[in-house]
Amino acid sequence: MEQIFMKPRHAAPPRVIDAILQSGWLWLLARICLMIIFIASGAAKLIDFDGGVAEMAAAGLSPAWLFNIVVAVTLLVSAVLVLMDRAVWLACGALSVFLLLTIVIVHGFWNMEGPKAQISMFFALEHIGVIGGLMMTAMVSRLRRLIRDAGA
Repeated sequence: MEQIFMKPRHAAPPRVIDAILQSGWLWLLARICLMIIFIASGAAKLIDFDGGVAEMAAAGLSPAWLFNIVVAVTLLVSAVLVLMDRAVWLACGALSVFLLLTIVIVHGFWNMEGPKAQISMFFALEHIGVIGGLMMTAMVSRLRRLIRDAGA
């Protein structure tokens, strides 16, 4: 395993930037920014339950009401775990699997033509970018915990 506490090979950022990058408030803000879409989507599926069920039915998922509940709970519980910085690896993994399944089930641009295929491809690429952000969030959470524990 590569050592994470190696001597840096590059110039350190200015002290103020370094302090901001290591701050707890920026770590929380980053998690809020990443989780806002999952919170909004999960809440929308519960607030407009019939709309969420219609969305699941349109994707060919049955029973649509059950998929709507499972998706809403997955999104909301995972987002809360990330915001609380608890079991972040599990929450980010669950959200990544959700996004991958969404690409395959809803945004299968490879089975479409014209503008619909292009829009679905852009959604798929956006989902892949978010998956990368989720991977980094799990990594940073783990590294922050390792650093904190090493200093204790």
